[in-house]
Amino acid sequence: MTDTIFALSSGAPPAAVALIRISGPGADAALATLAGRLPEPRIATFRRLRVGDEVLDNTVIVRFPGPNSATGEDISELHLHGGRAVVARALAVLGGIEGLRPAQPGEFTRRAFENGRIDLAEAEGLADLLEAETESQRRAALALAGGALSGQVAAWQERILALSAQVEAALDFSDEDDVAPLPPDFGGKIEAIRDELAAALARPRAERLKDGIRVAIAGPPNAGKSSLLNALAGRDAAITSAIPGTTRDLVEAPTAIGGIPFLLIDSAGLRDSGDPVESIGIARAQASVAAADIVLWLGDPQDAPERALLVHAKADLGPAPGAPDVSVSVMTGEGLDALTRLLIQRSTALLPAGGEVALHERHWSALREACEALNEVKAADPLIAAEYLRSVREALDRVTGKAGVEDMLDALFGRFCIGK
Repeated sequence: MTDTIFALSSGAPPAAVALIRISGPGADAALATLAGRLPEPRIATFRRLRVGDEVLDNTVIVRFPGPNSATGEDISELHLHGGRAVVARALAVLGGIEGLRPAQPGEFTRRAFENGRIDLAEAEGLADLLEAETESQRRAALALAGGALSGQVAAWQERILALSAQVEAALDFSDEDDVAPLPPDFGGKIEAIRDELAAALARPRAERLKDGIRVAIAGPPNAGKSSLLNALAGRDAAITSAIPGTTRDLVEAPTAIGGIPFLLIDSAGLRDSGDPVESIGIARAQASVAAADIVLWLGDPQDAPERALLVHAKADLGPAPGAPDVSVSVMTGEGLDALTRLLIQRSTALLPAGGEVALHERHWSALREACEALNEVKAADPLIAAEYLRSVREALDRVTGKAGVEDMLDALFGRFCIGK
């Protein structure tokens, strides 16, 4: 990478301040062209930027010499007034400087990865942070971007390397007829790492954080399912009517409750029907119940799916039959707070704890491969054990991007905005 890139790294104008970032070997020269002379590193300095005799803007500028910068390259920042005309003129001027070009989406972060400033797991955490819409998504993304997973993987790698060295020593000091025995605690150390990997694999995954906890609202026709979905979502996402069978297809409403992402799903009323179209809707309703993380059942408790929350949805019309978990009325608001508390309580076991790393599918697959290889090490011949340990190291390297990830880099950094 010999070219120098630039981009607006703050929000779209107009704004109070606009940040334009320049990264690459020509960053200092570009800044000197506009500011006249360079400021001291890492000190915010007021300058009047000029293009020939034209005053571009009165700004604050900062420079970060590489390799101790965000991208590992020389970086210059222009903190401009955030008007559209100011930003457009500054970008046009930078585009006219020889050796500079506009950045591609995610290019600043990709350079940080390729220059060793962050690893791949941390880059994925940054991408998650940019897309986070709920508090739980934000916390999980910060943990990943902050190196929580990378640090754990590094610790496993260090222990695996030490065990690999023991195996190699046993092989090196063996003769043709005998192999030196491994230390007595070798098997126990292998089991300890394997158990830690298994515990990480058992934790809730990142996909549930992104997609939301699936909550199926189910029951017979005209039980108040659509009205309850609208009340929980805070908007009219589903059509409501006193006519039974109004809802015939799945209606999904993503929403956040208590900082937790939920996907609320309304469906056709469950009953025997001779209507072929309604029958299709009923089949889809049954499938959504089977796939749900939480089911809110609005019908007869005796017909409720296993582990469903029993909801009496029309508390304003009279007492509930049986003993529901909660009684609510969308007309008066009665019981809705209690129901949301139950949803949040049920969701805690399905989501990562605060600050806990949530594994992506890619992380999970690599760690599972490492765990499976460790299962084979203890009983294996030392020569075979050495190969299994090498496989473990390679799998862990894929988590942080040290090996075998070239095919997904473009897709990952394409998730970023242009100035990131």
